[in-house]
Amino acid sequence: MPRPGGVLEISVKRRMLWIGAAALPLHNLTRVEAIKIRPERNVIRFLVGLALVAFVYSMTGWAPVLVLLIVLVVLFVKALIAPAKPVLVVETAGGSLVLVTLPNVDELRAIAGQVVHAIDHPEAEFTAHVNQLNNYNGPVFNQNGGQNTGIRL
Repeated sequence: MPRPGGVLEISVKRRMLWIGAAALPLHNLTRVEAIKIRPERNVIRFLVGLALVAFVYSMTGWAPVLVLLIVLVVLFVKALIAPAKPVLVVETAGGSLVLVTLPNVDELRAIAGQVVHAIDHPEAEFTAHVNQLNNYNGPVFNQNGGQNTGIRL
């Protein structure tokens, strides 16, 4: 179960990988990797926003357009300056993904190493704590075949 503050327990017990309340059989894992993901920097979305601002300007006056333009520029600049976020990616043979995070990618690599070690060593067990990823429509991003399954831990 998630603990207060967005912290999840990740553990291997009896050949199962537990991430919060989600249980994944170790033999079903196809990828365990610690990487840094960059925030989405979508220029097309920015250009569509500019087109929306131009449309609103053609229908009204400067006041609403100025507010829209300021909001659009602030959101775009925020996306441009956002740093890459370290995540632990756990993928299953069914294509499901679970992403969790910690401030340091090296800590995530150590956890990934423990999971991989547990795959080859049935007696191995461990427990660690990770943070919920809150940038993806919920605390933990679960995906199945390109579709967000909406499962939240």
